[in-house]
Amino acid sequence: MIGTDEKKEMVFPGDIVEHGNLGMRNGLFRAEDGSFRSQYFGIVQRGEEFIDVVPFHGTYVPRRNDKVIGKILDVGPSMWTVDIKSPYMTMLHMNDTPWRLSSGDIKRALKVGDYVYGKVQTVNEVKESWITLKEPGQGLRKLEGGHIIYVPSPKVPRIIGKGGAMVNMIKDATDTRIVIGQNGIIWIDGPIEGVEKATEAIEMIRNMAHTNGLTDRMTEFLKIEKKGDE
Repeated sequence: MIGTDEKKEMVFPGDIVEHGNLGMRNGLFRAEDGSFRSQYFGIVQRGEEFIDVVPFHGTYVPRRNDKVIGKILDVGPSMWTVDIKSPYMTMLHMNDTPWRLSSGDIKRALKVGDYVYGKVQTVNEVKESWITLKEPGQGLRKLEGGHIIYVPSPKVPRIIGKGGAMVNMIKDATDTRIVIGQNGIIWIDGPIEGVEKATEAIEMIRNMAHTNGLTDRMTEFLKIEKKGDE
């Protein structure tokens, strides 16, 4: 059985965050006195190597190597404009896809309204980004079928869970396939009943992301849901 969640540390902007030997990554800055301080009102998350502060609210800002889900908005001669729920423009070039395409004929691979799971390859000084579908072994691809839901991007780490534990528990209990973009767009595929349960579970995590004991509550919720099917 999955154990109880560790106690969550809530911080406000400017609060000192004890970091030990962990490196500073997202949501923190180094003050003049050498301390790590929070940029946001949010939750401290400590990994094996880094420490982050995940804000309770915020707009997704693309970062290099983020995996995101995007919707094709426009098709040009050699590239697509992609909506990744960011205020900044995102593009996908035909050379960054696994398909052999010629300029002016890229619509046959991806058309307006299609969804892709890509990796942020480049972000420029004004936060415009380019994504790729071409890296092998990353699961990057066109997403076909399935259902799309949205959550605030700061809630994504909680939905994934430590080492993927939370999302894997939902997948196993609902017999679904789930792809989570770090930009807060989530793709779910499987039987209708499973998709509905998975969606409800994710909505529950979204609403309770700041609370303690969430893993235990989710375990009980999914167990009750499964019993209802028997």
